[in-house]
Amino acid sequence: MSGEEGVAAEAPAPALGEPMDIMTALQLVLRKSLAHGGLIRGLHEGAKVIEKHAAQLCVLAEDCNQTDYIKLVKALCADHNVSLITVPAAKTLGEWAGLCKIDSEGKARKVVGCSCVVVKDYGEETEGLHIVQEYVKSH
Repeated sequence: MSGEEGVAAEAPAPALGEPMDIMTALQLVLRKSLAHGGLIRGLHEGAKVIEKHAAQLCVLAEDCNQTDYIKLVKALCADHNVSLITVPAAKTLGEWAGLCKIDSEGKARKVVGCSCVVVKDYGEETEGLHIVQEYVKSH
């Protein structure tokens, strides 16, 4: 599909021997999860998945302007032992979560911000998944 080709062009994998940073790895994990139907977007849906103990990872945007929203997500993750990773911008998280249109050049257009994303199924095992899991263990 042409939409998936644009996604691959956006996030080139680092060359062999180069270490992948956590944000690139997280982007790849979210893309794989989205492709396998295991990515939940938004507070309401995310809270339901966390409370059912089906969540494996939660990603929260730091620039969310609702303090109650941030407190709720952090408390839910702490209560249900779900790993929490923060990213700097909601627009970036929205783009990674597929809340945008991909134009013919592979650039993201009409990106919608997303403050909370929950992963309930990682999809297939990748190098990015291992990097994210190591990051979660160390933090």
